[in-house]
Amino acid sequence: MAAKRSGTQSKRPQRKAASLQPVQEPRSEAPLSLERIVATAVDLLDAEGVDGLKMRRLADRLGAGAMSLYWHVGNKDEVFDLALDAVLEYRGPSHRVEAQDWRGDVVHMLEDWRAVMLRHPWSASLLPRRALGPNMLNRLELLSRTLSGAGVSDADLNVAIWSLWNYVMGATITRASFDLSDEDRAAGQQRLAGLSEHYPTIERSRLLLDNDWDGAFRKGLDLLLDGLGPRR
Repeated sequence: MAAKRSGTQSKRPQRKAASLQPVQEPRSEAPLSLERIVATAVDLLDAEGVDGLKMRRLADRLGAGAMSLYWHVGNKDEVFDLALDAVLEYRGPSHRVEAQDWRGDVVHMLEDWRAVMLRHPWSASLLPRRALGPNMLNRLELLSRTLSGAGVSDADLNVAIWSLWNYVMGATITRASFDLSDEDRAAGQQRLAGLSEHYPTIERSRLLLDNDWDGAFRKGLDLLLDGLGPRR
């Protein structure tokens, strides 16, 4: 005869019925790659400047561990180099080196270079002390080839290149750092009016009220190219 079961219930926890709701999988990040690191570094530099780019902060934006970045880049300086060269890519015409329109080609190259640095103000501060990457070297090669094809002698070519480099860099840094409001400009010009006996020329030219940065860049470039033109 079978023994009677105890009336006490088992102490085992009852297994809950399986949920019929689909499990929400966590959204996976895009695979870490050099291209993604560089693009995210550019975004971080645009938002926070050179001082804001830290490897830990960059890793957080990428949803990765800081150490995983070093599988793709050697150090933070390399990130700077890669980000700088990435924004300096030139997509303009690269096949025209005819002397007939050499000035138009040079103007296009340098206006594009200036526009890039104004979109990414941190680039102007990095360019003088970073290694020149392939995109910047391509810009310099195209500029040199255009000037040479227009008749600028080899003896004058380096002077021409550095003169144009210095002009673009100076114009860009000045524009990026000159943040006076219209009210500040007007007040400064008013003070100059009261000192016109000492500063008559800049008061007459209304220097502080002139905020046509693009026009000034183009006119100044024309003056510079007049002097750099091929000598007959």
